[in-house]
Amino acid sequence: QVQLVESGGGLVQAGGSLRLSCAASGRTFSVVAMGWFRQAAGKEREFVAAVSWSGLRTSYYADSAKGRFSVSRDNAKNTLYLQMNSLKPEDTAVYYCAAASSPFREVVITSPSVYDYWGQGAQVTVSS
Repeated sequence: QVQLVESGGGLVQAGGSLRLSCAASGRTFSVVAMGWFRQAAGKEREFVAAVSWSGLRTSYYADSAKGRFSVSRDNAKNTLYLQMNSLKPEDTAVYYCAAASSPFREVVITSPSVYDYWGQGAQVTVSS
């Protein structure tokens, strides 16, 4: 089992920045990829960004995140980060950290179905 705990959410004005953290514990050696998803009220959960431990590419972003968000990991701390800049009101959502422990084709890294473990979520609210 892998446990994930998010932190760093909050309220910020449009144009501001926030950094989310996701601390992993347990069988972290089994993790092959980690990602961030978000779910706004009344909407489906959507992919934001991910990092893969293997493959030709190591980071992936949704079009809405490109150029504004940056995903990174600190292996020594078993922590995944999401730096969010130039935030917009439409970024308001609950942000979830996820970890995958089974091999998968990287073309589907944006799908929630490949992730085995999920954090409890962190609320991000961007005011206009």
